[in-house]
Amino acid sequence: MRGLGRTGSTGHGGTESAERGRNRPAGLEQAASAEQRRVKGRGRIAERGGRGLGLIVALMVTAVGTTPVSAQEDQRGGPIYLVGANVLDGVNPEPIMNATVVVSDGRIVSVEEGRQPVPADVRMFDLEGRWLVPGLTDAHSHVNTLAGVRRALESGVTLIRTAGVGGYRDVAIRDLVRDGTLPGPDILATGVYVTPDIEDAVLADPALYPLIDGARSPDELRLLVRTNLAHGVDWMKTRGTERAGRVDTDPREQVYSEAQLRVIVEEAARGGVKIHAHAHGDSGIRDAVLAGVASIEHGTYASEETLQLMVERGTFLVPTLSSISSFGQAGDYAEPGLFLRGLHMAPRRREATARAYQLGIPIVTGADTSYGPDSYARISREVEFLVDVGVSPWDALRGATSLAAELLGVGDRTGSIQPGLEADLLVIDRNPLEHVRALQDVLMVFSNGTLVLDRITMARPATD
Repeated sequence: MRGLGRTGSTGHGGTESAERGRNRPAGLEQAASAEQRRVKGRGRIAERGGRGLGLIVALMVTAVGTTPVSAQEDQRGGPIYLVGANVLDGVNPEPIMNATVVVSDGRIVSVEEGRQPVPADVRMFDLEGRWLVPGLTDAHSHVNTLAGVRRALESGVTLIRTAGVGGYRDVAIRDLVRDGTLPGPDILATGVYVTPDIEDAVLADPALYPLIDGARSPDELRLLVRTNLAHGVDWMKTRGTERAGRVDTDPREQVYSEAQLRVIVEEAARGGVKIHAHAHGDSGIRDAVLAGVASIEHGTYASEETLQLMVERGTFLVPTLSSISSFGQAGDYAEPGLFLRGLHMAPRRREATARAYQLGIPIVTGADTSYGPDSYARISREVEFLVDVGVSPWDALRGATSLAAELLGVGDRTGSIQPGLEADLLVIDRNPLEHVRALQDVLMVFSNGTLVLDRITMARPATD
């Protein structure tokens, strides 16, 4: 997302990080300073933290053994014409058949029915009746490496909201995308998870050292929120209940009260940032909704009363069916002890999701993965899981595209195929409203107008 956005400081590298922590103004002055940095023009990485960001990127590249993604991409400029496309724009369920879509400068210029004339000096891709859909959104991701970013992008994900990465790596990746070093996916960064015990995330910034024993009191919670704001985060994540992905925690156990959650929501709102809340147990879900969070993540044991409250408050649900369906199996939650937990939690999560949909609660996709080498959780599978519990194919697709962009506050920039919006586009072989698994076989990916994956051209025989 290379337009206006939060572009706060990003990196932490050795003594330089500590020096910045000592010189940083505290409290609201810190957050105000961050807000000034966030609005400094298009795609600019803030001066403060720039060298630290460089160190982070170097370490990330070394760790994954790859070059920055943009170095591998087709960098030819000029307009792109996509002809012979059947377009599902994410707004209207009726497709635009045999359309011509023009992309230039990273944005969609036009979407017109029929094959339009193509100038001789532009790039043209004849999709030959294939389907063009908006790039997918992962509204609950733990991606924090360049390799993970690449896997997400190649799976068709062009927009990510992170859900806790143990520090500020997501901020660094976000800024690399915004300044054009990486083609995508666009990242809405959450920074350090606002949770009672932030564990090793205390090492992310010297300002967090006072929270080594936890973040529970109003002052401790405000310190954590303000530190995130100082790093220019776009969202923040907190929790109402314990985790499901650890065998030593009970996901029903409530960890923050409504009063504590309200402190988090209100302090973040002062910096213009919304909150999404991890919550499984009903009381934790209810108190998070009452406190004013924008979305509930998971929602496993939500009661009818709590779901009705979500309807009244306009709270979104991000059920992350992909993760609960893979407990105890290879991937993100491979611990064998989680297999039994998944057997009883997965049906409850599916029931809650189905009832939420029946009540009209807006449902958005999240894969709950770091996109590691062993993970097979993908947004394309999340769409299929939603359809399996009774969500219509159209609403499931919207939950991964335009509706997700609405939740994340970027619907005026991405999430649908309309003139003026960012060219975040996927080409697939079949109509996903009839063949939902077609989303799992992405043929082309455009992120911010850059072609980052092309399986159509590579499948054609070479010509002399």
